[in-house]
Amino acid sequence: MLEILQFDFFRHALIVGFLASILCGVIGTLVVINRLVFLSGGIAHAAYGGIGLSIFFGIPFLAGTLGFTLATALVMAAITFHAKHRSDTVIGVIWAVGMALGVLFVDLTPGYHVDLMSYLFGSILTVTRIDLFVLTGTSLFVILSVGYFYHDLSSMAFDEEFARLRGVPVGGLYVFLVCMIAVAVVLIIRVVGLILVMALMTIPPFIAEGYAASLRSMMILAVALSALFTGAGLFLAFAFNLTSGAAIILAAAAGFFLSLGLKRLSLRWKKNSP
Repeated sequence: MLEILQFDFFRHALIVGFLASILCGVIGTLVVINRLVFLSGGIAHAAYGGIGLSIFFGIPFLAGTLGFTLATALVMAAITFHAKHRSDTVIGVIWAVGMALGVLFVDLTPGYHVDLMSYLFGSILTVTRIDLFVLTGTSLFVILSVGYFYHDLSSMAFDEEFARLRGVPVGGLYVFLVCMIAVAVVLIIRVVGLILVMALMTIPPFIAEGYAASLRSMMILAVALSALFTGAGLFLAFAFNLTSGAAIILAAAAGFFLSLGLKRLSLRWKKNSP
């Protein structure tokens, strides 16, 4: 199986998978800790509107999808921050509108022949050098930004009112976090696709949360787990001729259930031990 490593496309896929793992581990941890999974899911599905927009107007995928998704994320952030009791409804509406716009733009595109499967379930094996450069730059930006705002993000995640008393600009930080989620979602679509992006952003941080002693260690462990699942999924896809995005999520799901089983066994052993 290791002979696949001699091919450039597979090595590129592994590198992209590792870079995407940084985004999944760092941003995904903040998503889980701040309980923004549903909001992130809304952003991910609304991004389909950006895909349809890009196809209809012939705009490059990254520019069109990122622009539309950022605009959608800003609307969600503004509404949910000031009306949290209605946030689920608002997110659900924007989620549906984004998906509907994407479908309509695709329907209206003359002579449309693009394979939507690559957007819905990922196409990591077809990544280009531009994808590598964009992911590298974004990963560095995320690491530096989270490192700079680390204490403020920690305060906001665990006690928003205390963060306000400390002078943390909670509103601005919340908008910044939502924008980072939007950027991460659009870039990770290339790895596992629109349908499965939230699984890769939430499963590794969820597992890491049970073993980490701090937010920083949770991020590091989540990055490592995400890289492990991505690599395992790519080799599974090669070995059994599977869709790479689905294989990656299958590997992550196996890790998820294994973690749950180990936790249950550990609790039972502690209960029965003298």
